[in-house]
Amino acid sequence: MDTAMVNHFVRRSFQEATTQQWYQTSEDNIKTYQLPTWGFAMLSITGLFYVLLMAAIRYTYGSVVATLAMIETPTSVAIIKTEVADSEDPAAPLLTLEEKTSEKVSLAEPELLLIKSQPITAKLRTTIRHLRSRAGRLSRFRGAKTAIAFHLMHSALTNLAIFVLGGQRILEPLVAIVAAIALCRINMTWTHVVISENSSKRWWRRLPSYQSGRKTVPAIALWGAAQQLTILMPAMLFETFNLARYVEDPARWGQLHEEARICVLKQFFFVGLVGIATAFLILIPATVTLKRVQASQLPEEDEGIVPFDRTFGGRVVPESAGGSGVLGVFEAWKSFDWAARIRLVKIYVKTIAIQVAVSVLFLGIVYGEMRLIMGDTLDRMIAAYADRVNDQSHT
Repeated sequence: MDTAMVNHFVRRSFQEATTQQWYQTSEDNIKTYQLPTWGFAMLSITGLFYVLLMAAIRYTYGSVVATLAMIETPTSVAIIKTEVADSEDPAAPLLTLEEKTSEKVSLAEPELLLIKSQPITAKLRTTIRHLRSRAGRLSRFRGAKTAIAFHLMHSALTNLAIFVLGGQRILEPLVAIVAAIALCRINMTWTHVVISENSSKRWWRRLPSYQSGRKTVPAIALWGAAQQLTILMPAMLFETFNLARYVEDPARWGQLHEEARICVLKQFFFVGLVGIATAFLILIPATVTLKRVQASQLPEEDEGIVPFDRTFGGRVVPESAGGSGVLGVFEAWKSFDWAARIRLVKIYVKTIAIQVAVSVLFLGIVYGEMRLIMGDTLDRMIAAYADRVNDQSHT
């Protein structure tokens, strides 16, 4: 969600730049220009590297680190402090060493100090260092194979169901939720691989039982519904305001008057605001709930890669003791305290900031490559396009 809009504009710009079209303007008498093959190859490699780098950032920080922050329980250190009780009379002499060690001298009541250590996921760099020390250099991509398998299967099931239903795209949100429920065991395995120490087992050998998978159905149904709602609400507003015309044909922007431009900008801002609000207020709580419910069923033989309370404050009662053996949906979010929530939001904000910075850097690189390929022709084309937009705005 956070990179969909950026990727859309970059993809459209890349297609327009690399498509071998003929450009001509009457004012500057620019001759037709064709993008050379080596230039097309250079831009293609840059675009591919950009997509891979953005995906790596999104997965490392937005999935792995965020998941660890959702289940981590900061450790506490107990320190017992005992002191010898001196006389309460300020004029009394201080006790000697022999008097303090004498059994006749009473001791003050011991004081218990509980010191909480800083969470590992408090900083991105600290988390990555911890993962490297425990699981190796590729630990930032832990669970990636399981994630790819889940998303491929989810996409295949959704498209197959839509095809069987006669191409009724209106049913796609509901079908996507059902597909996520059907793949709940693979999704839970993904979480278990991320939060646990390295295992010699292949990920498909770590699939939980069907009984364990059924226990997570309410949580994954809630997560799937939150995902679809986060996509649908901004998309419906985008369609209602008919903003696609300005993305598909930027020349329409030049045809608007100043007041109309301000109105369109407000509509774009409102759509973006709704998208951010639904992501932070609906999707993130649903994701936290799902991950904590899944983490509560981590097998006993698997050790967590970050410290976390398997009982979640005594809320998980084993089946042998008459409990369900799984964390409840509502308890999963309630047990996630405000300090952890703020820490998680910071992780997402930092991830978005890194992605924006990388996007700006790559835009500069692409512009430099275009200058290298096209030379001064690029400036003349930009000037000609700007003049055409200005002419349309005055008509």
